[in-house]
Amino acid sequence: MTIQWIVINLRFNSDMTLSIQHLAAVDLGSNSFRMLVGKAAETTHGVQVYPLDSLREPVRLGAGLDANKNLTEESQQRALETLSRFGDRLRQFHPERVRAVATNAVRVAKNAPQFLARAQQALGFPIEVIAGREEARLVYIGAAHSVAPAHGNRLVVDIGGGSTEFIIGNGLEPRMMESLYVGCVSMSRDFFPAGLVDEQRMKSAELAARREVQIIAGAFRKAGWTSAVGSSGTARALADILVGNQLDPGGSSLGITRAGLRELRRLYVRAGDLGRLRLVGLKPDRLPVAAGGLAIMLAVFEELGLREMEVTDAGLRLGVLYDLLGRELQRDMRALTVLQFMHRYAVDAEQAARVESLALALLLQLAPEASSAEQQALRWAAALHEVGLSISHSAYHKHSAYIVGNSDMPGFSRSEQAALAEMVLCHGGKLKKLGALDALRIDLRALLALRLGVLFARNRRDVDLDGLRLQPGADGVQGTRIAVSARWLQASPLTRYSLEQEVAEWSRAGVRIDLEET
Repeated sequence: MTIQWIVINLRFNSDMTLSIQHLAAVDLGSNSFRMLVGKAAETTHGVQVYPLDSLREPVRLGAGLDANKNLTEESQQRALETLSRFGDRLRQFHPERVRAVATNAVRVAKNAPQFLARAQQALGFPIEVIAGREEARLVYIGAAHSVAPAHGNRLVVDIGGGSTEFIIGNGLEPRMMESLYVGCVSMSRDFFPAGLVDEQRMKSAELAARREVQIIAGAFRKAGWTSAVGSSGTARALADILVGNQLDPGGSSLGITRAGLRELRRLYVRAGDLGRLRLVGLKPDRLPVAAGGLAIMLAVFEELGLREMEVTDAGLRLGVLYDLLGRELQRDMRALTVLQFMHRYAVDAEQAARVESLALALLLQLAPEASSAEQQALRWAAALHEVGLSISHSAYHKHSAYIVGNSDMPGFSRSEQAALAEMVLCHGGKLKKLGALDALRIDLRALLALRLGVLFARNRRDVDLDGLRLQPGADGVQGTRIAVSARWLQASPLTRYSLEQEVAEWSRAGVRIDLEET
């Protein structure tokens, strides 16, 4: 099964037209924080997102990582002040119309949880930490929607502050995605302190970057491409300098050429200090990361054999908007990923649907107010709870959790994937081994519903739950009452035994659940 991201052919339902017009994306990059507000509109070519407003602030969060990989208080304050301003702009937005994502600097920061708690309060919206390949997927979606259609494969390269994403795709579909831990902030910090540039520093930086790119170069060259695109900040800054100063008069008009990069390299080395340069397009806020960005782009051109590259301002932020639009129009990439996993691991689709139906019905008894997002999370857990059977029946729930927790899952943030893996792990087996249940990242009511759904569907036949009612306790799942028809239990002795064992398991974990015959 091939996952395809199709936005171009979507059509609004009549009752959706006004509700999803305005969407917003916030990108907590390692160099800059950016916000993009867009408008979704139906055109003759399908639903498109048109940018309406954007903000960018050079927070340089990646430069605020100390020797112990902790974000310094100073860098956090810069970030919080920026997010507060972004939050003011987004104050009237519905939470489901805003998606904020954090990239490499937050991925690697050891004190990320503490920072994120403060950051979410400042912004006023949840912030997702996304994995490198998920960042690459979103970058490609944004870039592909902003450039002219190409025949054959397209290469997209996005040099960020802390990582560089490489994607080969066709049309709107990303096919190969990689994220390398080399970015303009870290490269500039390590090789060009205070903007000082000389031949040795530049050569060392290029070699360090080439060593990283070399890891993926063979596979990418084998896949091939007919056009190359550089997305977002570093690529745009380099293109502005090359074109603005006519550094490659004989080159194409695409934006970046190998000859132009080499000429710019010569100018940087000759200047010795970037602060002395007076180049059109070299903005003051880009000076601290300019040399590092150039070194990485030179490495990309050399290792991938590029001669020229088209440039687009779009990238991660626009990709986030299209991804958000897809969720609104029931084209959620996460749902497609779950379907792909079911296919890849030969999941029994009928059993997954059976467990999903039972678990959802039980959850709505326990929590009639459960949001659509909470219900969806339960559905995905039910769909994937048996993926581990592809490895072994013994302790398959552990195998399932490992697959879900450690695979690339396009569309899911790190926290969403971790919570899903935890839910899958907990659907069977003992609870006490996980420690304090209040430390789990999952809703215990949903967990109870899932465990009961699996229990009732154990014989892999449809089940009538007419004889069972769940009554929630006063404190979440604590004190929940399972009321079961005595006649139903009498006809199902194995189910009775399993329910008694389930009640005992929750009790060992410190949660009281009452089983009552009616």
